[in-house]
Amino acid sequence: MSKTLEFWFEFASSYSYLSVMRIEPLAREAGVEVAWRPFLLGPVFLSLGWNDSPFNIYPPKGRYMWRDLARLAEGYGLPFQMPSRFPRSGLLAARVALLGTHETWMGDFSRAVMRANFADDQEIAEPKVIRAILDGLGLPADALLEAAGSDDNKRALKRQTAKAGELGLFGAPSFITPDGELFWGNDRLEDALAWTVNNADR
Repeated sequence: MSKTLEFWFEFASSYSYLSVMRIEPLAREAGVEVAWRPFLLGPVFLSLGWNDSPFNIYPPKGRYMWRDLARLAEGYGLPFQMPSRFPRSGLLAARVALLGTHETWMGDFSRAVMRANFADDQEIAEPKVIRAILDGLGLPADALLEAAGSDDNKRALKRQTAKAGELGLFGAPSFITPDGELFWGNDRLEDALAWTVNNADR
C-alpha cells in the first residue's frame, strides 16, 4: 500500500488555510506523498441543508472559530488577518489548482492563494488576484486561466466535488488515508500522516 495521503481542501475554508500552509513539510518528514484534492464546500453544505458556512449560520461558533484561528496561526508562526468577507468564492482558484494537482507548483500556488485570502485580505475570486499569483510564481497565467475556464476543467471540478460528497466528506480540510480512513480538521493532520505511515504495509 502506497504512503499517499489524499488532502481535500477548500480555498474559502479557514481551517484549510492552516493545513495548506503546513502539510508539505510535515508530509516530507513523515515520508508521505500528498495527493492534492481541491473541491468546493458550497455544494457539500447544500446537501446537508446549509446555504452558508456553519460559522456564519451559528454566530457563537463563528466567533470562536476566528479567535481559535488567530491563536493557532500565531502558534504555527503563520500570518493571519480576518478576511473582510467570508466565505469568499474559491471557485476560480480551485479550477486553476485542479490543473496543478500533479505539477510541482501546486503547493506554492495553494499557499499563495491562502495567504492572499487569510493574511492579505484579497479577493481571491477576482481573476486579477489569481493572475498576479501565477505571475509571481513565474507560471503562464494566460494559458492556465484559459484552461481553468474550459468546459472540460469545469466538469472535472464538479466531478471532484461530487466525489467528496460520495466519500462522506462534510467539511474541510479532510484527509483520506490509503486504507480509507477519514480524518477531518486541521488538528487531525498529524494523526492522518501517522496513520498513513503506520498502516501503509498492512
